[in-house]
Amino acid sequence: MENMTCTQCDTPGLEPGFVEDTGQNTRGYARWIAGHLERGIFGGAKRMGRQSRQIDAYRCPECGHLELFATYES
Repeated sequence: MENMTCTQCDTPGLEPGFVEDTGQNTRGYARWIAGHLERGIFGGAKRMGRQSRQIDAYRCPECGHLELFATYES
């Protein structure tokens, strides 16, 4: 996003991207899940019935800092 400025070094023009999830049974992108992490009986995170959003990432071309936003429902 050209109008976004890095919160670490004030460089304008952050580069869009995404954080990939390469875990087992993944959809290929990371998600934000509402609430604290709770584990099920097999050790996986409990997600059922919780709000989830896709994580969009923006990288500063100067210092490499990442800005993450959870905007769109997944």
